[in-house]
Amino acid sequence: MKAQRDVWGATLTALADDDERVLIIDGDLATSTKADVFAAAHPDRFIEAGIAEQNMVGMAFGLSTMGYRPWLSSFGVFLTHRALDPVRMLVSQTGAAVRIAGHYSGLLNGSSGKTHQDIEDFAIMRAMPGMVVIAPADEFEAEAAFRWIADYDGPVYVRVARDAVSPVFTDAVGFRLGAVHTLREGSDVTLVSTGVQTSRTVDAADILQQRGLSVRVVHVPTLKPVDEDALVAAVGGAGAVFTVEEHSRIGGLGSLVSELSAESATPFRVTRIGLADGWSESAPSDFLLDKYGLSAERVAEQVLAAL
Repeated sequence: MKAQRDVWGATLTALADDDERVLIIDGDLATSTKADVFAAAHPDRFIEAGIAEQNMVGMAFGLSTMGYRPWLSSFGVFLTHRALDPVRMLVSQTGAAVRIAGHYSGLLNGSSGKTHQDIEDFAIMRAMPGMVVIAPADEFEAEAAFRWIADYDGPVYVRVARDAVSPVFTDAVGFRLGAVHTLREGSDVTLVSTGVQTSRTVDAADILQQRGLSVRVVHVPTLKPVDEDALVAAVGGAGAVFTVEEHSRIGGLGSLVSELSAESATPFRVTRIGLADGWSESAPSDFLLDKYGLSAERVAEQVLAAL
């Protein structure tokens, strides 16, 4: 297994081998985001901006107007919170082709705690006009997504997870904007997930199937835009629909699916599994996943309790 951050560093390095327009602007976190791999291979196209995320966004915008393909490298929380105003003004409002790599996003951030954990990024970036929002499931989908983003002519936010997870796909996976993937078929329960949480959701489906339930698993790698008809079709017809995300229950995947249900000719009930309205905390990853109901065992327990 490979962590998405390792795949990100290696993929961008390979892309830069063939395209002189690719560059990285880093916020003093290159060893954490693995931008240091890129820096070693292409020092002339690696810009260390220090702890100055707002300035990084301005630099990326300027470089994008000159034909470069800049990537921002920092923890997601600093790019979606500290640098939010320049992202809104310089990137979203202009439609600039700036690629925002939100590393260490989600709950699991090396025990850094609520100051560094970004569990609101989906909600913030989904609401940003013109912003594409992507959360790949594993190392293989991540590489395909990074390669797609590199050629996209517009603003993109992509979650890049810190830790490796069990792969959901194979090395043959591609990436298509807005696609919805049904990983397993089932008729009793549909579990809808995104990002690396999908790997844990697949494990939760195994537990539920051992309890005699027929479980469908749907993966949504693009929070915006999404193929709305495909998503409604993928979750429809099941006895119960649960969204599962390493994010606040407010504004993320659960909100997306609920919005589509409300507008559907055949609405369905949605139960949202995610973090409640409150701040997270510093602790080992397994502890946090259990406490906030996102481990495979806790997800299965919540589904059974709701049923």
